[in-house]
Amino acid sequence: MPRLNPALYTPISIIAAGIIVAIAIVGVNMHSSGSAAVATGNTQGTTPPANLDSSQVSSTGNPTLGVDSAPLTIDYWFDYQCPFCKQNEATVMPQLIKDYVDTGKVKIVFKDFSFLGTDSDTLGHYGRAVWQVAPQKFYAWHAAIYANQGEENTGWATPAVIQRITSTVLTSAETAQVVQLATADATKYQAAMDADKQEGEQDGVQGTPAMLIGTQMIAGAEPYAQIKSAIDQELAKK
Repeated sequence: MPRLNPALYTPISIIAAGIIVAIAIVGVNMHSSGSAAVATGNTQGTTPPANLDSSQVSSTGNPTLGVDSAPLTIDYWFDYQCPFCKQNEATVMPQLIKDYVDTGKVKIVFKDFSFLGTDSDTLGHYGRAVWQVAPQKFYAWHAAIYANQGEENTGWATPAVIQRITSTVLTSAETAQVVQLATADATKYQAAMDADKQEGEQDGVQGTPAMLIGTQMIAGAEPYAQIKSAIDQELAKK
């Protein structure tokens, strides 16, 4: 059997190390759904559909934030167990809401991309119930869930825990309604969540968080400056 020239050992080792580092970098700041890898913060490595446009994404039955007349729509795919979504909620969403939602420039459509386990599905059911019972309080509830997020797939999202968090945002009567609906309408809610995920995959979403801002897909928990730049570019087209 031919033997490798010792002089080639070091270059080969460097190349191998580079490949390992590259693999490690892919997926940072983003929870992959297990499909083809996505480079975070942009759409490199993805093949989004032609003529991708957030205004064409379905919003029927989805929680929204902002006025319907806003010139720009952001479709936001998330999973309640995703730690990078929690990061996005802490570092991007408050400023985005202040600068663009509260000023009537942007409407956000919340799209479930539930793929991290049973807790994700359960939380999604409760989120849909909150939107049905007290839509004006949905985002406060949504933010409270992320603020109290437990370790992924540890069974932390029990009915008792979710009810406790919910009761910090909703009234006792509203909380009771949400608890009842989250169980009674779980099948209906799950079907809607599955449709959100399927639509996201068709639009090139492969993990969370993901934001379709007009015609630009931002994958991963990117800095607010990058989100702002994309929003401003899209608003300039209006």
